[in-house]
Amino acid sequence: MSVVISGGGPAGMMLGLMLARAGIEVTVLEKHGDFLRDFRGDTVHASTVRLMDELGLGRKFAALPQSRLGNMVMPVPGVGPVALSAYEKLPAPYNYIAMIPQWDLLNLLVEEAKREPAFTVRMNTEATGLLREGGRVVGVRYRTRDGEEGELRADLTVAADGRHSTLRREAGLVPEEYPVPFDVWWFRLPRHGHEQGVPPNIVPGFGERELALSLTRDDYFQIAYFAAKGSDPRLRAEGVERFRARIARLFPQYADRVDQLASMDDVHLLDVKLNRLHRWYADGLLLIGDAAHAMSPAGGVGINLAIQDAVAAATLLAEPLRHGRPTTAALARVQRRRERPTVIMQRMQQVLHGTIFTPILTGRRVGPPTQLAMLVRFVPGFRQIPSRLIALGPRPEHAPAFARRSAA
Repeated sequence: MSVVISGGGPAGMMLGLMLARAGIEVTVLEKHGDFLRDFRGDTVHASTVRLMDELGLGRKFAALPQSRLGNMVMPVPGVGPVALSAYEKLPAPYNYIAMIPQWDLLNLLVEEAKREPAFTVRMNTEATGLLREGGRVVGVRYRTRDGEEGELRADLTVAADGRHSTLRREAGLVPEEYPVPFDVWWFRLPRHGHEQGVPPNIVPGFGERELALSLTRDDYFQIAYFAAKGSDPRLRAEGVERFRARIARLFPQYADRVDQLASMDDVHLLDVKLNRLHRWYADGLLLIGDAAHAMSPAGGVGINLAIQDAVAAATLLAEPLRHGRPTTAALARVQRRRERPTVIMQRMQQVLHGTIFTPILTGRRVGPPTQLAMLVRFVPGFRQIPSRLIALGPRPEHAPAFARRSAA
C-alpha cells in the first residue's frame, strides 16, 4: 500500500500527513526547494482552523505569525460604511479567518508529517508524467532540479499539482471553463506606525472600470487590484507611475506610499480561472484541489476547499489502501463527497462576480452595489449567511479518528 502525491501545496501536504498517520506509505513530490512564494492563498478559514485543533496542531498553528481578517466594509453614499459579513457572529472559537503566510502553514504540516515513519517528501522533484500498466495508473515519472529522472510506483497517484496540473494533462482530463471577467494584481504597501489601530477590515476602492481591495496585515496592507481580464500587457506598458496614480485614486489614504512600488515587478498577476473537471479520477489516479477545480479569489475559499478535499480523500481511502489498490468506485466516492460543496462555492463566486465585479469592470456601474448593501443593512441575520458559507463551507470535513492527536 503506497501513495505518491504530486504537489506539496495545502491539499498535497494535508493528505500526506493524514495518510501517513493512517500508516499508509506516502511520498509527496514538490518541484520547488521551499515554499517561499508570495501572494498564494493566505486566508485560512474557520473550517481549517478547527481541523488544525482536531489534528492536535492548534497550539502550533496559533503560534505562527498571523492576523485575523475582518469583515468587508462597503461605503454606501448617504449611509456610511456597511459591513457585508459578520464572522464574529459565528460560534466561537471558530469565528474568524486567519491571514497567515502559506509557507508557514506548509512548513508546519511538513514538520508534523515527518514525525510519521510512513511519510517522505522529496523537494526539488517534479512529477512529469504518469506510469501506466494495462490502462491503469501505477505511479509517476519524475525529474529533479539537478536533471535526474526516475520512476516512482504506487498503488494510488494523487494529482494535487494545481490549476496547471501536469498529471491532469497527462491523463487527458480537460476541465470545463467558466467565464471570469477579471484578473487580479497583488502587491503590498507599508503600514505606518499610527495605523496599527486600524480595524482589520477588507476595504474596497471603486473607480471607473476598475476596483481594488485592501486587506490589513500585521505590518502592511495587502492590495488586490481588479481590472478586465487580459489587461496585464497594457498595465505594464503604461508603467509603474501610471499604476501608482491608479492606486492613489482608488485609495487616497495610500497616496503617501504608492512610491514604494519601485517597478511593475512588484505587482504580481493572478490570471483568474474558474473551472471544474467532470471526472476527478481515473483508474489509479485521483485529482484534488485546484487540479480538479480552480477557484476564483472571490471569498478566498480556494485553499480551504483544497484542504477539505484532502480530508475527505484521506477519510474515504485509508481503509481501501490498507487492503491494496483502491478501486475506481472508491475514488468516485471522494468526488461525490466533495463535488457538491465545490459547485455551491463556485456558484457563489459567480454571483459575486455578477453583482460586484462585472458591473464595474464593464462600466455599467461606478461605486458599490447599493442594493446589496441595503439588503445586508435591513434584513436581520443576512450577513451571517455569506459569513458561514465562506468561513465554514457547505460541507466542512472533520479529521477522522486515525488522524487525530492530542495537543500534548
